[in-house]
Amino acid sequence: MDREYMDYDVVIVGAGPSGLSAACRLKQMDAEISVVVVEKGSEVGAHILSGAILETKALDELFPSWMEQNTPVNTAVSRDSLYFLTKNKAIKIPPIFMPNTMHNNGNFIVSLGSLCRWLAKKAEELGVEVFAGFPAASILYADNGAVNGIITGDMGLDTKNKKKDSFSPGVELRGKYTLFSEGCRGHLGKELIEKFSLDDNCDPQHYGLGIKELWSIPQDNHQPGLVVHSAGWPLDESGSTGGGFLYHTDDNQVAVGLITDLSYTNPFVDPYEEFQRYKHHPFISKHLKGGKRISYGAKALAKGGLQSQPKMTFPGGILIGDNAGTLNNAKIKGVHCAMKSGMVAAETVSKAIKNDIKTLKTSQLPIKKVGPIKSLRYSEILVQHNTCGVIYLDLSMHL
Repeated sequence: MDREYMDYDVVIVGAGPSGLSAACRLKQMDAEISVVVVEKGSEVGAHILSGAILETKALDELFPSWMEQNTPVNTAVSRDSLYFLTKNKAIKIPPIFMPNTMHNNGNFIVSLGSLCRWLAKKAEELGVEVFAGFPAASILYADNGAVNGIITGDMGLDTKNKKKDSFSPGVELRGKYTLFSEGCRGHLGKELIEKFSLDDNCDPQHYGLGIKELWSIPQDNHQPGLVVHSAGWPLDESGSTGGGFLYHTDDNQVAVGLITDLSYTNPFVDPYEEFQRYKHHPFISKHLKGGKRISYGAKALAKGGLQSQPKMTFPGGILIGDNAGTLNNAKIKGVHCAMKSGMVAAETVSKAIKNDIKTLKTSQLPIKKVGPIKSLRYSEILVQHNTCGVIYLDLSMHL
């Protein structure tokens, strides 16, 4: 099929924190580099689960004066607590015994969707083209096997995948380099990992399922900046692992959720039902009393850490963010790591384009050995790299 095509220096798949940070960084490095970001959602942030804790390390580096730029980062963490739940009680863990990774001094509770929309606006101001509503359906390969861009999805197909009168073929977006920031288990990322054997010599990836709801609650029950994490009930009843969280954001809203590790051995465990039970725990339900759920969703989490992280580079592109498994599981945070991975990738690609290193189209960009080693993302994940290993070793000893 003959398709229209557009040429760019860099094509970025996914308008999440990593993709948008990469786009902004590319333009900061060289305003002449042409950059396009494609996003499958109807608008930027449409597929982002809001209600997250943000460490501002990467944002500080990307936009040092972000506090003066009407950024949707307003609710500083005022108090954080860790609890162990039994069926009817909540036992508070004294702060002195809380892991350092669970302390959130200096962090902010944000709507990640709003933050992504802000980043998209900044990217457009820098000259990036952002196309929302255009999913990347397939990968475009060059004759030498290197990635050469992506093809957007065909429009105007019926339920039997047949062309209607309104049919419009997808467009080829060709790029010297393509950055993939689809998130955990992105379908193009999985194809690339298999095609280029990016997970050779890696431990198997570990996954979790996070289910989250956003509630609007009465003002007299709202405690802006309050962060609560929990372990124990209800997952411990089935021998499963994971934990819950509850964040009081701005505008009288609360984000509540439960992460269930997908390593459970009890076939009757239902992560959704476990989350419903979690919400009805007396300690959790009091925060939601008189409120109304306004949105909900679920997200897969790549929790394996550094040992399970695939090679990020391949001929013609880089995996970034959750596509590459950059979550810091011990902190239950990944936004700042995703942003930093995108920024490091952008710096590497910018230098490659500037130096016209054509051989990199048939070999790997030097990001795996050069960029992350010096970055906060690598050093931070390295410190926590055995967290999941200990959990799963403990599970295997009981099987």
